[in-house]
Formats: sequence, structure tokens, C-alpha cells
Amino acid sequence: MIMWLAPIGAFGAIAAVVGETGVQAIVSMFTLMIAFYITCALFIVVILGGLLKIVTGVNIFKLMRYLGREYLLIFSTSSSEAALPRLIAKMEHVGVSKPVVGVTVPTGYSFNLDGTAIYLTMASLFVASSMGTPLALGEQISLLVFMIIASKGAAGVTGAGLATPAGGLQSHRPDFVEGVGLIVGIDRFMSEARALTNFTGNAVATVLIGTWTKEIDRARVDEVLEGRLPFDEETMSADHNRFDDDGIDDVEAGAEIRTELVTGSGARPRG
Repeated sequence: MIMWLAPIGAFGAIAAVVGETGVQAIVSMFTLMIAFYITCALFIVVILGGLLKIVTGVNIFKLMRYLGREYLLIFSTSSSEAALPRLIAKMEHVGVSKPVVGVTVPTGYSFNLDGTAIYLTMASLFVASSMGTPLALGEQISLLVFMIIASKGAAGVTGAGLATPAGGLQSHRPDFVEGVGLIVGIDRFMSEARALTNFTGNAVATVLIGTWTKEIDRARVDEVLEGRLPFDEETMSADHNRFDDDGIDDVEAGAEIRTELVTGSGARPRG
């Protein structure tokens, strides 16, 4: 029932704002959306891309192309949680060791929410300006620090980005809480950029941590990102450890054994 009524509530919130302030409210909300998308794009390309290139030598655009299917999944579901299993599998496939991926990716999904931090800050400044009480520079810095902390541990589901600023403003500036209704109608449209930025930040962080701990196969990274070692979409298997000490390809051996069991010809001893 809540899911059915949510769009009606969002429509009512927008209608109330437009009825009170006129078309200018729509222009202001559209401006916030565009500014947020531009900020996220600049953060990914300049900040994350710059760090990735300086520390590891990896091109951010090649990494994003490698994660293209995950971006489509996140855009359609508006949540980066849907791509968590695939990100783990792809980071292992690209050459980062399994222990590093197993620690960095799940931790990043709770604490490395770059897009959420950007959204909380911009939305709070928009609410303050819309209510006719713009914040001074010192208050903006204070709110920025507070919202960065408030974003940690935010649930990775659609709609969490709306509950978090409400709770954050209630603790920091209670007089702004009523203004959260101004962004209810456009939160869904900014949710995709928020989730995509969070996801990209976690992918970049995994490569950076792998390089820092020397738990990454740099040559394999280049091979995968250039498309010479494609990811197995069917099995989602990271096959860079497929050869054990006997030199036998365990993936192919397993496939042969399964085929022989199905056909009834029996498994041949190997090694």
C-alpha cells in the first residue's frame, strides 16, 4: 500500500510547492538536478579518475566501460546494492585478490558513499536557500562535515537518500526539516546519479586498495580492461586462479567431468 501511495505523496508535495511559489519552483528543482548531475560527473572524472590514474595508471573510462552492464543495472533499479555480487566478481576477475575485494567492496557499500555525501550537502543547501535562510560560509562547512558523517552507514536502498537528510537536518538544523518536502518529487531522479557515483567510488577504491597492499595483478588489469580477457557473464567466475600446482586447467577439467557424468562415460583420472 505504501508503494502504491508513494507517487501520490510525491505529486502532492510538488503540487503544494508549485501552488505556493509558482513555476519558479520547478525551475529551481530542475537547476538542482542538473547541478547535482554535473557535480557527480566532475567528481568521478576529475577526483576519482585523477587518483586512479596517478596511483595505479588505470584509465577511469576503461574501468567504467568494463563495468558498463552494472551501470545499466543500477540505472534501472536506482540502487547500487543490486550490482554488489557482480562488482565483487568483476573486481576479482580484473586482478584484485579475493581477500582485498571481500573486505573493500562490502565495507565501501556502507562507508564509501561519495554520491550520497554530495547529494546530502547540495540538497541541504538547496533547502536552506528555498526557505529564505541561506547559510553563511561557516555554517556551510559545518553542515558539509556533518552530512559527510551522516552519510556513513546509510542504507543502500532506494529512498534512503531522502530519509538521511531529514534525520541529519533534524539533528543539525531542526528548522530546515520542513523544507525536505521540497525535494521529495525530484529525489527519484537524482537517485540514479547518487547510486552510480557510490558504485564508481567503490570500484575505484578496490583498485586503489589492491595497489596499496600489492594484492593486484597489474598486467592482468590491462588485459581485462583492453578486452582481451572478457568476463564470463554465465558463470561470473574470476578465473585468474584456475591453474593449481599440477598445471591443469581446473575450469576445463571440471567441465569435462560434468560432461562425462551426464553422458555416462565416466570421469577419466587426470594428473
